[in-house]
Amino acid sequence: MNPTTSELLARRKQGHALEQAFYTSPEVYQADLESIHYREWLFAIPACELEKPGSFVTHKVGAYRVIIVRGADNQIRAFHNACRHRGSIICKVAKGHAPKLVCPYHQWTYELDGSLLWAREMGPDFDPSQHGLKTLHCRELAGLVYICLADEAPDFDTFADIARPYLESHDLGNAKVAFESTIVENGNWKLVWENNRECYHCGGNHPSLCRTFPDDPSITGIEGGETPPKLQAHFDRCETAGLKAEFYLHGDGQYRLARMPLNEGAESYTLDGKVAVRRWLGRAPFADAGSLLKFHYPTTWNHFLSDHSIVFRVTPVSPTETEVTTKWLVHKDAVEGVDYDLTRLTEVWMSTNDEDRRVVEDNQQGINSPAYVPGPYSPTQESGVIQFVNWYCDMLAERLAPETMAAE
Repeated sequence: MNPTTSELLARRKQGHALEQAFYTSPEVYQADLESIHYREWLFAIPACELEKPGSFVTHKVGAYRVIIVRGADNQIRAFHNACRHRGSIICKVAKGHAPKLVCPYHQWTYELDGSLLWAREMGPDFDPSQHGLKTLHCRELAGLVYICLADEAPDFDTFADIARPYLESHDLGNAKVAFESTIVENGNWKLVWENNRECYHCGGNHPSLCRTFPDDPSITGIEGGETPPKLQAHFDRCETAGLKAEFYLHGDGQYRLARMPLNEGAESYTLDGKVAVRRWLGRAPFADAGSLLKFHYPTTWNHFLSDHSIVFRVTPVSPTETEVTTKWLVHKDAVEGVDYDLTRLTEVWMSTNDEDRRVVEDNQQGINSPAYVPGPYSPTQESGVIQFVNWYCDMLAERLAPETMAAE
């Protein structure tokens, strides 16, 4: 008999990788969805994708299909992508523009605020006000849109109040998406995160990234103890110039913000280390301000630079598949071919994403073997991995505890 998810959590060895079932089991994957992805705030899109009223984007999280749309009042809202008639999906494309949301099946027509405007031949007793689209929690934070699938969403304001001073200087409200890439990595979503949370692997796998991004564990990991003088000097320089920079890790470990330096002389993620965009996005006072590194479990990590920004979204697809979407944001008035070369802007992270896909897939294949035994993490190089795994296990255990007690 296979152990339950709660039993797996109870016998986990601290400081070690997780057992095979955490990365392969359909039962654990379902527990991840129901306990974490269906209950936490999830990064969805940069708000600039919804350029004008009627602009929409669709997204899928587990069994849920979602529409995110900018209303006539300019407010961004999120709805379940299911008609209130017989459940057909309403928006079938990834993104687009529509003056109304019209179900293609029987043409039930909804306003951009989700209210039902028109339904043909439903009889005299039909009340349209009772059949509007089902809403999701949706919040915009300094140009980033988050959604929550839970009936009652957890607190968002604390995170927003902490993150906003870091983000505002990047002026994401005046951004546009210069390029986006979506890949599916054949690995569990936690392996994608574990790989992201360390640079132990960078020197052997990321030659392009390592030209500008340091593999120093005091920058890539989770700060512990006294801040190294060189790092503190960078924080102080940025703070004096009006850029919020100091390392911040929330008490429960769900999110972290810090404006970290790049390698000596580097300004942006390019092969020559110089800025990629002449028309900067944001109000950085100097080119070598480094990168504001932000993560928010379970769906996003981000890099906000002096000249452009990059947002990543992580979405589980199956126990051994994860979708990773990357979007490069530049100033809305920056002109491709004049202010930036698209290849130069994207080539470092296009290569890095593909290299990360390979290492995650290699990791998953090794874990699939019956011979796999979880090994120890490096406390120096993999402090960020330890922190992520602890957050994940604590969150899952907390959410599963009421169910376990009810079953006893």
